[in-house]
Amino acid sequence: MTIKDIQDEIVEEFSMFDDWMERYEYIIELGKGLPLIEEQFKTEDNIIKGCQSKVWVHGEKKDDKIVFTADSDAILTKGIIAILIRSFSYQKAADILDANTDFIDEIGLKEHLSPTRANGLVSMIKQIKMYALAFNSNN
Repeated sequence: MTIKDIQDEIVEEFSMFDDWMERYEYIIELGKGLPLIEEQFKTEDNIIKGCQSKVWVHGEKKDDKIVFTADSDAILTKGIIAILIRSFSYQKAADILDANTDFIDEIGLKEHLSPTRANGLVSMIKQIKMYALAFNSNN
């Protein structure tokens, strides 16, 4: 599936919920299925700066795709990073760099987060794109 296909699927899933409490519960549920980062990668280098909770993201190149793992000490943040990893993991670096993140606005996520969480979300996306940039230039 392309990044756009996955993002469209996420938008569709979120459209099934009538209110934001249900969406928050769904985000927390998604966090439980997050591909967890190995302890050895829970380092200062992998921590997302600008996030109020601790979030670690690690990217690894497997064949010609990037595989992301992550973790967070907050359940909502864990769900947010799970959504991003679902969108961008197992994708080519160039595709990640070209991808937009409009789906986040489509599901209304940014507007329903506190300003610090919204900043953290932007920082998570930036970190994922930085991995893609690094792996793309290694080609």
